[in-house]
Amino acid sequence: MIKLKIKSGDTVKVIAGDHRGTTGTVTRVYKEKNKAIVEGVNMVSKHTKPSAKNPQGGIVKKEAPIHISNLAKVEGTAKPAAAKAAKKETKKAK
Repeated sequence: MIKLKIKSGDTVKVIAGDHRGTTGTVTRVYKEKNKAIVEGVNMVSKHTKPSAKNPQGGIVKKEAPIHISNLAKVEGTAKPAAAKAAKKETKKAK
């Protein structure tokens, strides 16, 4: 199994496929399948039967997984600018 560079909570941009150019936050990563679910990207319609939880049933929109190779991590999301500036100042003080 390879090490994935994308973790949940990262902001990513879709670089290939139907949703190219869309950015979103990773909500879940499936390491064994090399796929991730990105908020608001790759929405699919799922038909649900009536159940105790959902007595009406119907069509539900939800995110489907996207292959990791189609995602690129957006730089600058790891730390806020204020944290970087504070780190820079403490480095100069030494």
